[in-house]
Amino acid sequence: MKNIIGVKFKKDNKIYSFDAGDLPLKKGDQVIVKTEHGMAMGTAATDIKAEPLYTLPINLKSVIRKMAEEDFKIKKDNELLEMEARQYCLDRIRERNLLMKLIEVDCLFDKTQIIFYFTAENRVDFRELVKDLVQMFKTRIELRQIGARQEARMVKGMGVCGREVCCATLIHNLDRVSVKMAKEQSVSLNPEKISGLCGRLMCCLAFEFEAYQDMKKHVPRCGKTIITPEGRGKVIRQNVLQGEIAVELEDGREITIDISDL
Repeated sequence: MKNIIGVKFKKDNKIYSFDAGDLPLKKGDQVIVKTEHGMAMGTAATDIKAEPLYTLPINLKSVIRKMAEEDFKIKKDNELLEMEARQYCLDRIRERNLLMKLIEVDCLFDKTQIIFYFTAENRVDFRELVKDLVQMFKTRIELRQIGARQEARMVKGMGVCGREVCCATLIHNLDRVSVKMAKEQSVSLNPEKISGLCGRLMCCLAFEFEAYQDMKKHVPRCGKTIITPEGRGKVIRQNVLQGEIAVELEDGREITIDISDL
């Protein structure tokens, strides 16, 4: 068995598993971890849980320590470096007329690498830009192209529901979202109403899809003929959240029936 804790990073809401060893960590602690690219700062997203070895990945990385006062000073210095790197990169993008949009800059804890996240509609030749960045910051540079959904997760913002976008809070993995999910939830197929800030189908459609499927298991589907207390009729609408269906009777009347009364 190993003591495992989930850690997430500021640029990615996904939770990654790390070996906590014997460290007394709890959810919410800020930690220094070892990653494939070097040391990085993260936040414990779960409490420690003992898991058997056979369920864990072979290349499982470890938590080095809980962040101390000196680490927070380094974190502040890194944030200043990220601001400087962002402004410099923006200036070089403009001067070289590159068709790309810089989204975020991330400096590893030990400053061994700076990652520049960007979006672009087409392939971008950024080789000269990388040379500029390496010459300026004297460290390993990576330019990483991301999609619209990843951009929304980093930038964050308020959704049409009035809450912060799901991809930056509730959802840790960006699963595939389809129009079928919207149909299953009786949502208007107007693109403006089912698209998120990223311009793609809203993540909450996938997040709630299984719950809707479970609730609709025992609900007559639209088009099905049923017998009601007021006679035979055809189901024309479903409202699974309120537990109701709308039925059009043979005499043309429309009635609403509680599903529990069927």
